[in-house]
Amino acid sequence: MEEQPKREPSPLRKMVAVSSIAAGIQFGWALQLSLLTPYVQTLGVPHAWASFIWLCGPISGLVVQPIVGYCSDHCKSSFGRRRPFILAGALFVAIAIILIGFAADIGHLAGDDITQKTRPRAVAIFVIGFWILDVANNMLQGPCRAFLGDLAAGDQKKTRTANSFYSFFMAVGNVLGYAAGSYDDLHKIFPFTETEACNVFCANLKSCFFFSIVLLLVLCIIVLSCVNDPQFIPASEETKDDEAENTHLSCFCGELCVAFKGLKKPMWMLMLVTAVTWIAWFPYVLFDTDWMGREVYGGDVGQKAYDNGVHAGSLGLMLNSVVLAVASLGVEPMGRLVGGVKWLWAIVNVILAVCMAMTVPIAKIAERQRALNPALIGNPSMDVKAGSLAFFCVLGIPLAVTYSVPFALASIYSSNTGAGQGLSLGLLNVAIVIPQMIVSAISGPWDAWFGGGNLPAFVLGAVAAAIAAILAVVVLPNPKKEDATKIPSLSMGSFH
Repeated sequence: MEEQPKREPSPLRKMVAVSSIAAGIQFGWALQLSLLTPYVQTLGVPHAWASFIWLCGPISGLVVQPIVGYCSDHCKSSFGRRRPFILAGALFVAIAIILIGFAADIGHLAGDDITQKTRPRAVAIFVIGFWILDVANNMLQGPCRAFLGDLAAGDQKKTRTANSFYSFFMAVGNVLGYAAGSYDDLHKIFPFTETEACNVFCANLKSCFFFSIVLLLVLCIIVLSCVNDPQFIPASEETKDDEAENTHLSCFCGELCVAFKGLKKPMWMLMLVTAVTWIAWFPYVLFDTDWMGREVYGGDVGQKAYDNGVHAGSLGLMLNSVVLAVASLGVEPMGRLVGGVKWLWAIVNVILAVCMAMTVPIAKIAERQRALNPALIGNPSMDVKAGSLAFFCVLGIPLAVTYSVPFALASIYSSNTGAGQGLSLGLLNVAIVIPQMIVSAISGPWDAWFGGGNLPAFVLGAVAAAIAAILAVVVLPNPKKEDATKIPSLSMGSFH
């Protein structure tokens, strides 16, 4: 059996340093969520097909994270087990961001005609950069969390503290990223970003990504140079090592299938509710800022009105992150107040369903007002602005519950049945990423079938959220009171 020598928990400052990388990751991820769906449409990708590009996130989460986690567990580099992957992930993020930000310029140099609506070379470079970015983000996340576990050295209090810091820096990164995305004059700091092939919206995106690269690389350099990561030395270095590695790999590849066969009913029901919940959430993830640009602000891709809506959507996402951070602190007391976490999950899914359905009247009111007063194109009335921003803020509450309760229940159900918690959480991840893949594949064509726009996907999300609320009450067993203490110790999740 391979194991590290017994270590003492590391000082808190080192855990804070490693946790701070989450701010760099989430800064870039916030930009990706808020700006890249609108940006790829400026390159000529039709709205109905923009969602296909997002397939990489769920696929890489399903494939890359487990592989990277396994490899980092067994890495024997003198640089440590986790640091090589953190370094590689940061460098790949930088490469990906450069490809995405300069896709229009590189495509133009390669022969794209910027007078045409579609720029195929720029789109190809963007897609390559986008997929590299998703893979790189997943290369960073797993080793960072594992590094925190290594530093805690089995101390449960230190582990909870480290995860709390990681969640805090995730929230900080989200707020900073969405704030940067909402500011439409950022390109003036870097005047060279606006070019013949890259308009103001594109230049702002480049400028945001410059800050993202600097923040992430600075944080990673601090961690790599200041936080020690001892070399992993297996207990035995016999010649059977190669055979053992092959055995481990075989176990790794087959473990998922075996685990599914042995799942108890509570875990199956939890995965069902989780999957339906994420079918509800993912249209919001894909099209939130595009909805603001199109339906709320009344613009088309490339127009000033659309850009104003996207920036307003980024502001909404920043407010959403603030509410999310505050609400995540109240998940446990809210659960006690309503009679259990499954009831809390059901209630917030009802809130999610109502919010997703409310996108329709908000959009229709904005459309009617623009028809009566064309001056409102790109600058909707205060009641429409307030309603749309309230939509983002209120969704922070169900998002906080979605990021904590399913993982807490997975931990509780696995403990009660004697299953491994790590494996159970891994199986829950499957119930998250597969629905995301399905929604990414169907949401664009689904919108096109119903006349275009984002509202059909949001209505689909509302229906899925209502179904998830019913399922949470009907099929989920309520955990015992003594098990509820496991909920606050779990760290906040993310969309990755």
